[in-house]
Amino acid sequence: MSERIRRKCAAMLAASIAAAMIAGGCGRREAARPEAPAGPADFPAQLMQQLLDAKPGDVIELPEGKFSFDRSLSLAVDGVTIRGKGLDKTILSFKDQVAGAEGLLVTADDFTAEDFAIEDTKGDGLKVNEGKNIVIRRVRVEWTGGPKTENGAYGLYPVQSENVLLEGNVVIGSSDAGVYVGQSRNVVVRNNRAEWNVAGIEIENTFDADVYDNVATNNTGGILVFNMPDLSQPGARTRVFRNRIIANNTKNFGVPGTAVANIPAGSGVVINSNDQVEIFDNDIADNKTANIIIASVFSTDLSKDGMSAEFDPYPESIYIAGNRMGGGGKDPDGLAFQALKVAMFGLTGALPDILWDGYVDPKKLVDGKLPDDLRICVENDGAELINVDGPNGNKAPRLAAGEHACSLPRLPEVTLPGGLAG
Repeated sequence: MSERIRRKCAAMLAASIAAAMIAGGCGRREAARPEAPAGPADFPAQLMQQLLDAKPGDVIELPEGKFSFDRSLSLAVDGVTIRGKGLDKTILSFKDQVAGAEGLLVTADDFTAEDFAIEDTKGDGLKVNEGKNIVIRRVRVEWTGGPKTENGAYGLYPVQSENVLLEGNVVIGSSDAGVYVGQSRNVVVRNNRAEWNVAGIEIENTFDADVYDNVATNNTGGILVFNMPDLSQPGARTRVFRNRIIANNTKNFGVPGTAVANIPAGSGVVINSNDQVEIFDNDIADNKTANIIIASVFSTDLSKDGMSAEFDPYPESIYIAGNRMGGGGKDPDGLAFQALKVAMFGLTGALPDILWDGYVDPKKLVDGKLPDDLRICVENDGAELINVDGPNGNKAPRLAAGEHACSLPRLPEVTLPGGLAG
């Protein structure tokens, strides 16, 4: 064998080994689930009728099997439970959907969904609109073809709701947010797994949310806490703790023009224009742009036209403490972040764990500084913060952890009424 051929074979072997290592690493998708057996052909029509005929207190039992639906399901009766046999055993497939914007739309109070799966909806998976006392547990929503812009926007989607518990769920493949709570109050999101979504978990324009014991991995951004302009309410008081937010490095496949389409691949936790947010006791690692990003709406590509005077675009009262962070910032998404990394830390360096765009409300400054209760405070051993100087066109970015060595009063635990929390 000639030396030239030997070199070629060695290169091919090395490439094969590298490909195998990549396939076996954090970017690997889980092994395919066993296919559930097809259920009775008449069950979809039967379920539609049960939902139409439902009365308060009803428990609608879903049998084991995979069932095909060509249109949305809806429920508008208070006090109903929908219960399957398990998130891999009872599967509602909407792959052949031709009508409707969701898999299941609920416009009711005192609703519980548990132990089933919704797959391949044309739009959102399970949406609850204007509901009180909502429980969604051990529900899987998945787009089985992998991450695609054509997938539905939201997996689990309670909006304008109050007293919400989302626990033990799995969401895969949403083109916006996997687990999303918007314009709501009094929310607990715990023990969920969000993977291969643009945003794994998103709390938007919501008051009083606890987000804990979740796993967010292989998304574009792991956990987002946002305030967006021109919605029915702002939001504040979110605690993000005891989560594993690891290797959220999937290329952004969000619909252009949406808020999440701005999220750089490799974002662990992202706070945008939200106030009173605590991030503590999490494992946040290997997010290639930054493990934590704090930003104003002014750093996004969203239009500022029509933004109301009441909207507060500045993130304030942010507390970061006791997280275990590392491995982030090594390969930031986008030319601007890449240039920043090379300019400040060299080709082999990395951006710090915490990246802040530097926007503050000039009207609130006292002697050139924010009042203590509005500051970004960091009590996280070894964590550095970079202020990228966004208001001045990123002309003078600087390391600024020392400027943020402070603490804030702690937020109270979110409590759900009665037996809602299980």
